[in-house]
Amino acid sequence: MKTFQVIKTFGSERGFSCAFRQWRADSNCKLIHGYSLGFKFTLEASELDEKSWVYDFGGFSKIQQWIKDHFDHTLVIAKDDPKFQELKNLDNDLGIAKVIEMNEVGCEKFAEVTFEFASSYIQEQTNNRVKLISVEVFEHGANSAVVKDI
Repeated sequence: MKTFQVIKTFGSERGFSCAFRQWRADSNCKLIHGYSLGFKFTLEASELDEKSWVYDFGGFSKIQQWIKDHFDHTLVIAKDDPKFQELKNLDNDLGIAKVIEMNEVGCEKFAEVTFEFASSYIQEQTNNRVKLISVEVFEHGANSAVVKDI
């Protein structure tokens, strides 16, 4: 049986500027720092659509908007961060940051939440014909994390 795969990449040159900190780290990662994140999606189908495509790349516009909403000019904070309220106040009280709350932070978690959103959206759009195989999130050229559907 053969399958078809397509890959969509939103590279770091797109400017998804995101800051976060891993408060549990023993390194400088415990400090607020940021990256221009990149995202890579791998999709698969055993049958092509009527246009002979796995997926219309135009369908990524909603996924790209979701990425912008969560990871573009944002400060992502973990809900269990001991400085959660102070960081949240940068948005609520001071209006100097767009704060996004997540259960956990880091490339692995960014890949996971992106995978969950995109997978559901893609399945809905294609009546389950297309499967999201993986999402990779890049901090930069040397560091990335991948979530795969197994």
